[in-house]
Amino acid sequence: MSIRRSRRTMMFAPANNPKMLMMAHLYGADCVIFDLEDAVKYDDKDAARDLLAEALKTINYGETEIFARINPLSTEFGKDDVKILVPAGLRKMRLAMCEKPEHVIELDELLTKVEEENGIEIGSCKIQCSLETPLAVMNAVSIATASKRVVSISFGAEDFTRTLGATRTKEGKEIFTARSMVVMAAAIAGVDAIDTVWSDLDDEIGFKEEVKTSLNMGFAGKSCIHPSQVKIVHEIFTPTKEELEKSLTIVEAAKNADINKGGVITVNGKMVDIPVIAKAEKIVRLAKSAGMIE
Repeated sequence: MSIRRSRRTMMFAPANNPKMLMMAHLYGADCVIFDLEDAVKYDDKDAARDLLAEALKTINYGETEIFARINPLSTEFGKDDVKILVPAGLRKMRLAMCEKPEHVIELDELLTKVEEENGIEIGSCKIQCSLETPLAVMNAVSIATASKRVVSISFGAEDFTRTLGATRTKEGKEIFTARSMVVMAAAIAGVDAIDTVWSDLDDEIGFKEEVKTSLNMGFAGKSCIHPSQVKIVHEIFTPTKEELEKSLTIVEAAKNADINKGGVITVNGKMVDIPVIAKAEKIVRLAKSAGMIE
């Protein structure tokens, strides 16, 4: 069984900030999302896209997974974001305000066309769908399964609560159901679920509790708006040695038994099935990202 890469942290960085384009990956986040949507004013969007394109061509981002939050394809900027950034080297993009599977299919088809035109292997570009409205959350499963390009879905609480007419609170009761639906949809589709941002940078205690909730709910990672949040997320998402040892044993047993298509195995006298193996794989993935194992 293959162990996919970890996406504990997805740190936002404005694409119109040259310093962040050069340095964002140095803060240690698993993923950096260069933002062309909310973080960039209307009049600056074309210039921001050009800056990002040059950065992708010239900067070595190492092991950091680079995404760009492109503008919705319904805007005048979205399609150009794809047509310019993919040839420049972008292979992962977050589709903002994705509300239905048709939005994913539209981007999928555009990506195929751009890949063909530029001699890029078909399917190389991947999609993260940003679910930010009640309609998007209700369509989470169909969105997550709309294309093989989808590698993750993310939840955006700020726009969700505004659209719903609810008040965003630190306790998060108003978004609990939506977050649960996003996690379940990701599990059904076999993709990662990325939790929403925490905007109060002064409330570190509240943020830690929020991250623990994200982990316990089944999210693969957390969206971050500041480098200071990255270390906190990584610490909480790092498994214990006992959890790692148990998970390594399960993963190795599953590999030897080859039960990808279903069934159960016995590990240390206990029955283990596909969901338990998937959880073990996640723990191993987190441990690798934390440097606990090679």
